[in-house]
Amino acid sequence: MSVDERVRELAGLKESVASGPDPAATERQHARGKLTARERIDLLLDKGSFTEVEALRRHRATGFGLESKRPHTDGVVTGWGTVEGRTVFVYAHDFRIFGGALGEAHAQKIHKLMDMAIAAGAPLVSLNDGAGARIQEGVSALAGYGGIFQRNTRASGVIPQISVMLGPCAGGAAYSPALTDFVFMVRDTAQMFITGPDVVQAVTGEEITHNGLGGADVHAATSGVAHFVHDDEESCLEEVRYLLSLLPANNRELPPRAAADDPADRESEALLRLVPADGNIAYDIRDVIEEIVDDGEYLEVHQGFAPNLVCALTRLDGHVVGIVANQPSAFAGVLDIAASEKGARFVQFCDSFNIPLVTLVDVPGFLPGVGQEHDGIIRHGAKLLYAYCNATVPRVSIVLRKAYGGAYIVMDSRSIGADLALAWPTNEIAVMGAEGAAGVVFRREIAAADDPAAMRARKIAEYREQLVHPYYAAERGLLDDVIDPRQTRPLLCRALAMLATKHADLPPRKHGNPPQ
Repeated sequence: MSVDERVRELAGLKESVASGPDPAATERQHARGKLTARERIDLLLDKGSFTEVEALRRHRATGFGLESKRPHTDGVVTGWGTVEGRTVFVYAHDFRIFGGALGEAHAQKIHKLMDMAIAAGAPLVSLNDGAGARIQEGVSALAGYGGIFQRNTRASGVIPQISVMLGPCAGGAAYSPALTDFVFMVRDTAQMFITGPDVVQAVTGEEITHNGLGGADVHAATSGVAHFVHDDEESCLEEVRYLLSLLPANNRELPPRAAADDPADRESEALLRLVPADGNIAYDIRDVIEEIVDDGEYLEVHQGFAPNLVCALTRLDGHVVGIVANQPSAFAGVLDIAASEKGARFVQFCDSFNIPLVTLVDVPGFLPGVGQEHDGIIRHGAKLLYAYCNATVPRVSIVLRKAYGGAYIVMDSRSIGADLALAWPTNEIAVMGAEGAAGVVFRREIAAADDPAAMRARKIAEYREQLVHPYYAAERGLLDDVIDPRQTRPLLCRALAMLATKHADLPPRKHGNPPQ
């Protein structure tokens, strides 16, 4: 054959590979409400930017009927492209081929792509829709997963890793998404679990559906495995694109800056009314965040999990920042086990990828209770403390209203390394609220008084005047300033601009040993 004939033959082969195994398989995929692997890649990446690698790869397994079924790609499409002009690596399981199950060749393709992403210093996105390890290939398939997990861990904190769950993910396969930075799930079509409903029923007698055991809403609100949940693949992949626009390519770069139309010196009168002075009145911290950030836009992470703490990626004067904020409208904004873990992971991610942290504090303390204590609130709360203490990115904290006890310290107080600690004039920073403190400190005097109620009220006022007034912490150098709430955004923008060149070194060590 001539070169031209070979080229035409190649073009025909690649066209056949791109179209998939057969039209009927594509129809079955669409009938399930799911897109094909290549359709998903086209939605994720900039139009026409995808470059595929190892499209002609085929498995070499024999036996169990595999010798007669050797489709190209081996059930996974791998390559790179761009999102808003920036390089992104992607692999997508093709459920039409072996149900997207992972075999030796399939795994080696993913291994190669992950190595390329780490070497190039570019984000990695996995589009997951597979039936787990390919049973016909035995231990070779299991070893393939081990190679993926090892690379997930090596890439952690080096390049952003995003897992998008678009179908089933069972057994050991679920651990790769759990090792990545963010997990997206699509309702009804995506599930994740270690053992499926049949095994659960056989072992425990419990009956449950696939979605009830490991569906998107379960992992978004109960287990905390999923960070983002969407009703359809199109909106899910569009939000993945938005998330990537907020992240640096790797840990050696700063996040991309965007043009800012919202003036950095904009003051907000609304902040004077959004946060009630009375610490017992709830409000939505999201309203405060919207007033402070550029154009009121932010991407909330883990919205359905631990709602008493809000974590979000946003921009201030065009620069990406991470916001951690207590949410008084959910459990009064207390810190509990779930909120501590949620905040710790977010703080660690931001620190890994050079994203400054802004902490908005309105916390009455840690959640009391036998269940919390027995489930380890001490070690789980310490995770958030460890994450903040270990973070070297610019850190600014603002006490909006109350900050009591150990929770005040943990929420990036000056004493654990905040670069700038500010407070609104409504702040109450103390070991505990005046009501509780007076009952402890003046217990005997109140009990011995002719009118205990009047004495208690007097002692509460005395304690509040002497120890909880807004300027007590500032007088002792624990706050850098007490500020007019309307000037919050301008001051944050100026503070972060000043801290942009911050350099901080940690002591030499292999790695820390954070509380587990």
